[in-house]
Amino acid sequence: MFAVVGTVPDEDFPLVCGQVFLSGRDLVIEGRSVTVNRGTPALLASALQVCEFFDADYPAAYLAGDIGRGHGSREIYAYLEQTLCSACYTSLTFHYIQPDVDWHNRVLFAVEEMKPRPVLIADAGFMYAAKMSGQAGSYDLFTPDIGELAFLADSNAPHPFYTRGFIFHEPERAEELIAGAYEHHNAARYLLVKGKRDLAANEAGVAEAVEEPLVPAMEAIGGTGDIITGIVAALTGLGYDVLPACVMASRVTRLAGQMANPDPGTQVIEIIEQISAALEKAADKSFAFP
Repeated sequence: MFAVVGTVPDEDFPLVCGQVFLSGRDLVIEGRSVTVNRGTPALLASALQVCEFFDADYPAAYLAGDIGRGHGSREIYAYLEQTLCSACYTSLTFHYIQPDVDWHNRVLFAVEEMKPRPVLIADAGFMYAAKMSGQAGSYDLFTPDIGELAFLADSNAPHPFYTRGFIFHEPERAEELIAGAYEHHNAARYLLVKGKRDLAANEAGVAEAVEEPLVPAMEAIGGTGDIITGIVAALTGLGYDVLPACVMASRVTRLAGQMANPDPGTQVIEIIEQISAALEKAADKSFAFP
């Protein structure tokens, strides 16, 4: 089993831990439901689609409500510090959690006691905390967009707000920024840079680029980055190596977007509902499974 850690945008949502499943377009955990829109619920819904396709166990989730004030994030940090050392997961994905270097380090110490050690994936807030703590190299995968990659490549910025230059850097600079992130020891073992071209990279540079099918309308739909992270979380949780999981996740996300035939008003759940069909198509010769 693999696990996902994150928050939901509901201040009254309590700290919960357990297996998740989908009921219609709602994510259900421990008798509580949350509508799949974007963020961690979208990530989990995407991972669940992969599990259903492969007839695999559903993931566990650690969730709490947080609207940016940090209370729910701190509850999650404290609970993880006390419980992770005795947990057993194949992969562990950290998502929307308010960055806190001290708490991050406490959680990472607990992870290091897990046996076996899971594949560690960080996105969004937790990726910031990993970089700010100087512990980026402890992770197997970061999944930044180009603006987040610029933060990782900046040797001095303590927070994305202070990244030198514009935070939305030109996509053409992606390979330069990847090199900078590794040079300054601010990158995980692998990076999956999400954008018009998805780039799977490591310290040696870009290992593989995925740009087809190109679905321009997806750029205006919030939550598509959560889809790709959810798919790669599930694939690594099911035993795929990180690099082929990144490539497959990118291809499947694009195929699902194409099948949803989106426009700027399309909701992310409409793309998520196409993941099973996209996985089926990915088994074709043109999009072979690794």
